[in-house]
Amino acid sequence: MSEFSSPVSPRRAMLRSLVGGSLLMPGLLSELLADQSIANAADADPLAAKQPHFEAKAKRVIFVFSNGGVSHMDTFDPKPALFAADGKKTGAGGGLSNLQRVLLKPLWEFRPGGECGTMVSDLFPHLRQCMDDVCLIRSLNGNDNEHYNATLGMHTGSFFFSRPSIGSWVSYGLGTENQNLPSFVALAPQMPYAGTQIFNNDFLPAYHQGVRVLGGAEPIPNLSRRSRQRGLQELELGLADLLNNRHLNERAGDTDLSARIRSFETAFHMQSDAPEAFDVGQESDETLDLYGLKRGDNEGFGWMCLVARRLVERGVRFVELVDGSSSHNWDQHGNMAEHAEHAKNIDQPLAGLLRDLKRRGMLEDTLLVWTTEFGRTPGVDGEKGRGHHSACFSSWMAGAGVRGGMTYGETDEIAATVAENGVHVHDFHATILHLLGIDHTRLTYRYAGRDFRLTDVHGRVIRDILS
Repeated sequence: MSEFSSPVSPRRAMLRSLVGGSLLMPGLLSELLADQSIANAADADPLAAKQPHFEAKAKRVIFVFSNGGVSHMDTFDPKPALFAADGKKTGAGGGLSNLQRVLLKPLWEFRPGGECGTMVSDLFPHLRQCMDDVCLIRSLNGNDNEHYNATLGMHTGSFFFSRPSIGSWVSYGLGTENQNLPSFVALAPQMPYAGTQIFNNDFLPAYHQGVRVLGGAEPIPNLSRRSRQRGLQELELGLADLLNNRHLNERAGDTDLSARIRSFETAFHMQSDAPEAFDVGQESDETLDLYGLKRGDNEGFGWMCLVARRLVERGVRFVELVDGSSSHNWDQHGNMAEHAEHAKNIDQPLAGLLRDLKRRGMLEDTLLVWTTEFGRTPGVDGEKGRGHHSACFSSWMAGAGVRGGMTYGETDEIAATVAENGVHVHDFHATILHLLGIDHTRLTYRYAGRDFRLTDVHGRVIRDILS
């Protein structure tokens, strides 16, 4: 079991205040309130904030996932030799195969960004200006070249079997800083290749599943209060809570039932806090411009980035942003020029988020992560596209505890294989947990007779990138 423990959060006084003065079923209410075992069941709070294993640099994470496989040699990993070798044939499978491929040069020029001079392509002109705050990892690698498996691995550490997502592990390990909002929120208007598994709790207690937010006029469906009569909903929920806990008391250890009961209380509190958090209309015109938003926008990637900042600002522990769907994403087999559309969609909002966090002093204890499931082949796949490539690709981190203005790891001259300082997905996860004050080898959960963890039996912290 995890070495974390959940402190008690008493709710008896709240429940008594909700139902104590009611004339509805007074005998039953008195009986329920007098039942000490039910009161104890109501007291436990599995999402209460927990202490990390050691002093943390980061209190919260914003995890941005670009779905489909972003080409590293067209974005963050410049390869002059690949420009020069355009049209030539070579065994550029990078561990994928020995098939002779015709090499394809990148379509965009690279230029230095920030004072550090990190080279970034013209696909990301706004992000390029922020590289002094970014640690760019150019040697990430995974275990699978299929979208579903690679996306599953990037989110759960398992490339072949369903496991809890990283957001669920963080929720399990640290709880939430705000009881009126979920500990884990997934801003996912559309689903990526692994579907709901990206925010699923799997075998962890169900209250650690991510809450999906869609955007639009109603970001979370059915959240509005159904009655305007003051106190009526509180009374009904208080009575339901007492009855539910009596039911739970007879079924000890049923985490799905416990989580369902907990979800009613969370939803009730969210009715007051969540609409305010999603209302970006409270922001200044200058802030909206920073994210590329127009006043009145309530969807799109810029809106998601601004909402992510507002959520972590209010104590949400882990926020994921999903860029792209299973049908419209970065998977350009036919024409690499289509990368331009996807880059334009996220470049300014991501740069705006990074700048906004920094100017508010939030980057000091917020970890911003950008990644994809794998990279692309240096050789042509299709007419003018690239294939899937898990042997090496690029991702980056910024903020709490991370050294900005640096690159880590190298690939070979055509970006086909890792040449130096490889970082496996397990190492990536171990480092994120470390920045949160979590020893990845100690954050475990016993299931089916064994102790599971996000990094399985692997993973090492990449200490060279830590500040």
